Amino acid sequence: MSSNILIPGDHLPENYTENQSEDDSDRQSNPVDFSNLSPDCVFDAMHAQGFHCDGRLLALNSYENRVYQLGMDDASPLVVKFYRPLRWRDAQIKEEHQFVTQLEAAEIPVVPALLDANGNSLREFSGFRFAVFARQGGRAPELDRAGTLEWIGRFLGRIHAVGARDSYQHRPKINQQTYGDASLEYLLQHDFIPSDILNAYEATARMMLAAVSNAYQQAGEVQNLRLHGDCHMGNVLWTEAGAHPGPHFVDFDDSRMGPAMQDLWMLLSGSRQEMQEQLCDILMGYEDFYSFNTAELHLIEALRSLRLLHYSAWLAQRWSDPAFKQAFPWFNTQRYWQDRILEMREQIALMDEAPLRV
Repeated sequence: MSSNILIPGDHLPENYTENQSEDDSDRQSNPVDFSNLSPDCVFDAMHAQGFHCDGRLLALNSYENRVYQLGMDDASPLVVKFYRPLRWRDAQIKEEHQFVTQLEAAEIPVVPALLDANGNSLREFSGFRFAVFARQGGRAPELDRAGTLEWIGRFLGRIHAVGARDSYQHRPKINQQTYGDASLEYLLQHDFIPSDILNAYEATARMMLAAVSNAYQQAGEVQNLRLHGDCHMGNVLWTEAGAHPGPHFVDFDDSRMGPAMQDLWMLLSGSRQEMQEQLCDILMGYEDFYSFNTAELHLIEALRSLRLLHYSAWLAQRWSDPAFKQAFPWFNTQRYWQDRILEMREQIALMDEAPLRV
């Protein structure tokens, strides 16, 4: 695994020094432990930042970080996110915050981190880094409702138009090396694959990566821009009222540089015909604000394939965390790895088919 590749849940390599601050170096040598993040610690951290909590604390659904909704005295509840130690450097977190702030300035419905008295979005308490956000309510989008996907597409086009104005300098890219090759090498080097199916798994994974490489070649030169990075429907909240009715995009924690298709394919599901119709609806709104490169249609199944490997490696890297064993009891079983072989074979076949059309 390359020394300068980070994938979700990745720990900084021991020899990693590029763009690394003194604080980052100290954290790498003496990382804090999430098990020490007690409710009292959460309240103390917020109080130290001038927030007066009323004692209500609700843990929200997040495995990578620790996220809580806190009741406030005489104010609306706030959401606080404590970042997993060693995952992102300070500069990488701040880049994401700056991107979301730029999106808000463009009147795109996102939730930026609140600034402290000194204009900082990233805060620290007892070695824990955290950020505070306004609570964003909402429900899952009604995808069978006319105009929903087109509406989502319009805002995605606006997000990408802003994302293309600048580049991340510290956050990594989404590509075959970071999501595919590095993920496979991690799984192989750390002996997660059962020995009796190791050869079949590795051979199938390498065949799939070869097909991914071919898909990228067919797509040709594609633009990399700042993305949401994890734009599935769970990160799109729908509201009917307020200043911005419609879709709200939340949780940019996985934001990276990559092709625009990364934020589009995750919104597609169902049969080929259903995905074809969904894509057309999304692009009908998307292209009102940003031009779509049709060559990226070759990347739909390639990016889906990379995510499969990336997801397994993420779970593997977090497997020492008790919360992951409890939440994902099916991971690292014989059945899990057998199913991944079948899944990869399906992806190889899908990448051999003609891409969707627009």
